[in-house]
Amino acid sequence: MTWFDWLIAALVVVTLIGVAIGRYPWLKMNRATIALVGATLLIALGALTLDEAYRAVDWNTILLLFGMMVLNVNLRTSGFFHLVTTQVLVRARTPRRLLALLVVVSGVLSAIFLNDTIVLVFTPLVLDIVLALRRNPLPYLIGLVTAANIGSVATITGNPQNMLVGIASGISYVDFTRALGPVALLGLGCIWVVLVLVYPREFTAEPLAASPPEVPPPNYRRLRKSLVATILLLAALIFGVPAPLAAGLAAALLLVSRRLDPDKVFQEIDWGLLVFFCGLFVVTGAIEHSGIGERLFALLRPYADHGPAALTGVSLVLSNLVSNVPAVMLFRPIVPTLADPHSAWLTLAMATTLAGNLTLLGSVANLIVAEIAQKRGVHLSFTEYLKAGTPIAILSLLLGIGWMTLA
Repeated sequence: MTWFDWLIAALVVVTLIGVAIGRYPWLKMNRATIALVGATLLIALGALTLDEAYRAVDWNTILLLFGMMVLNVNLRTSGFFHLVTTQVLVRARTPRRLLALLVVVSGVLSAIFLNDTIVLVFTPLVLDIVLALRRNPLPYLIGLVTAANIGSVATITGNPQNMLVGIASGISYVDFTRALGPVALLGLGCIWVVLVLVYPREFTAEPLAASPPEVPPPNYRRLRKSLVATILLLAALIFGVPAPLAAGLAAALLLVSRRLDPDKVFQEIDWGLLVFFCGLFVVTGAIEHSGIGERLFALLRPYADHGPAALTGVSLVLSNLVSNVPAVMLFRPIVPTLADPHSAWLTLAMATTLAGNLTLLGSVANLIVAEIAQKRGVHLSFTEYLKAGTPIAILSLLLGIGWMTLA
């Protein structure tokens, strides 16, 4: 390697470390700004040209993310998630049943509407419920976020890394869910069992003691329109319409409105996440153009091309080093050259998603829950999370490996 290759490699490593940690000491930077600055410097240094940088961005993924964000904003502002919370409370009679309902609802909704969105909306609602019921909030928060991560493995729209896999692999929405849906269901069962065993004093058979807080009534007009858009989106995906186009059409339907100011919708869009993805696409594009990708390929292939267990192990390590989305981006040029690309794509989606439950720093969803809880005076510490989160991650990964091996 020349000195220029080493310079590019060093900048890529520094960028990926910042993305993994989420910040740099003494600088007010987040993952989006770190990825954007790293991408800009790589272009300025000549690792790739501006035209190559534009081509490196996967606009299908950006459109899919944007469409899902518009749908989620409409569902949230219509009161859909509050309505779901009400139904959970009506049916919860004991702490164990409350946990079971929370895990199921979080997992199922994350599979449809993105795991980060679900924990962002549900964390304050869960805190309101469990604190009003005088319960220990920690196991419920862990149940919420681990279920969101595990449930999201079931579909292409469940999380950003699945979107990357779905678009890069060409696997249909139905085939993806048929392959990984059972892994999500088995994993959700693991969550309930582990939490009940780890927190036996919390999950007794005694009835819930206090009345939960009231939730505001939904905006039924907007709710009906949002649900229609959701049903049309799912129907389009099931019938084979490309996921970015289906999400774009759903967003277009919702943006045609006489009552909802579009500025309010755009204010709720997570533009930082879209910037993060664009920057990261350019960084991984620089890895490919500079020749670093070929060296990475030579390093990873001997470990990744020996079935689901080996690929899961590599994905687990890489996901916890650079985070799951960058891990999938690094694997994109490698997977098509493996012996069984179809199985490898699915294993990659499964492993990078479930690896997010290993530690509190394993996924953005985990950090969202911890930060919201901290603002409410509830401290979900790194070690407290490990008590249940790590066993849940290990069990679900073992189940995923077993399922992918037998499939």
